[in-house]
Amino acid sequence: MTRNRYMVGLVFLVFFVMSLVTNILGPIIPDIIRDFNVSLAAAAFLGFFFFIAYGVMSIPAGFWVEKYSEKPVMIAAFLAASIGALSFALYPSYSVALGSLFVMGAGMATLQVAVNPLLRVSGGEEHFAFNSAFAQLIFGVASFISPRIYSYLVESLGNRSQTQNFIVQGLGRLPPPALPWASMYWIFAVSTALMMVVIAFMRFPIIKRKEDESAGSWQMYSELLHKPIVWFFFLSVFAYVGCEQGTANWISEFLAKYHGYDPHTTGATAVSWFWGLLTAGCFIGMGLLKVFDSRKVLIAFALLAIICLSAALFGSAQVALYAFPTVGLFASIMWPVLVSLALNSVSEHHGPFAGILSTGIMGGAVVPVIIGRIGDHFGLRTGLCFLYVTFGCVLTVGFWAKPIITNATIFGNNDSS
Repeated sequence: MTRNRYMVGLVFLVFFVMSLVTNILGPIIPDIIRDFNVSLAAAAFLGFFFFIAYGVMSIPAGFWVEKYSEKPVMIAAFLAASIGALSFALYPSYSVALGSLFVMGAGMATLQVAVNPLLRVSGGEEHFAFNSAFAQLIFGVASFISPRIYSYLVESLGNRSQTQNFIVQGLGRLPPPALPWASMYWIFAVSTALMMVVIAFMRFPIIKRKEDESAGSWQMYSELLHKPIVWFFFLSVFAYVGCEQGTANWISEFLAKYHGYDPHTTGATAVSWFWGLLTAGCFIGMGLLKVFDSRKVLIAFALLAIICLSAALFGSAQVALYAFPTVGLFASIMWPVLVSLALNSVSEHHGPFAGILSTGIMGGAVVPVIIGRIGDHFGLRTGLCFLYVTFGCVLTVGFWAKPIITNATIFGNNDSS
């Protein structure tokens, strides 16, 4: 079929908007703690409600896409995200935030399930690997930009008399004066609403799913869930997303609490660099995976991430400022390696297995809450030490994984282990 560059561009735009919405929690947590007067654990529950939606929605979304097709499901997903963002923008309070973030998370989870088959068909199977990597790059770029938009808005709205930008001036009239950071959710509401309009006018291709993209049947899920290896990989994905979000969500608060850095500027910039280096690390990892067995790369990167985490938690203010973002650099290859090892460790039902792995994203909901809970009782530094457990879980995969097919390298082949 004719490749549809406009549709490929749409998918890239979807990834960009998804990332803007998803990765803003870390920078705003210090504001939430201060402005809503909540504990560390209560602040972490915001992320819990967002990411638990991935665990709830990933598998049902696969069935919906197969039944109704991509276009209506994507419109519904952006509608949910828009309603969630608008509800908090209009009524910024802690209780409203919990519900709105769950609805937004449900929309993002549904989009993630829908866009990959769309990208394969629109861009061509022969270009799917490249387009997927490029989509992740765009996702990472948006993750880098999102905290900077937040920082710019908060700083500009704090000096309204000097602000010449009419858009910022307009946004400044919408949230309560005491909550300038809530203006981000007006941006999210407008962005997701515009995406609905764009998708409504796009002509979507007819998609014939490959076996590994099918949602499968409940019987397939039952068969997989009776295999211990499936649970091991589910828990490893759960641990990895917990590492990622558990680090990113608490960087700004840690730097403010222990080293006195301004969360609106220095803290937000550190979070931005965490996501930026996580994206850059993917390119480094791609090169290393052409030379070394993926399990060895995973072990090396997990150990380096643990070393950087230790430097961030127990080093000086300057060391922490650079060590936290560097954790992202070494966490970068964990997701693709874990998923590839998992899918290469079973001989069938790859579509349902991918759905099970996607539910592991709920680790991003649970781990930050555990950190916050420990932090409320023993201090945030002690709470963040829980990341040694999750990074340790990821590290062990490099030792026990026995894939049927290993990654191809320039010095060897991809025979079974």
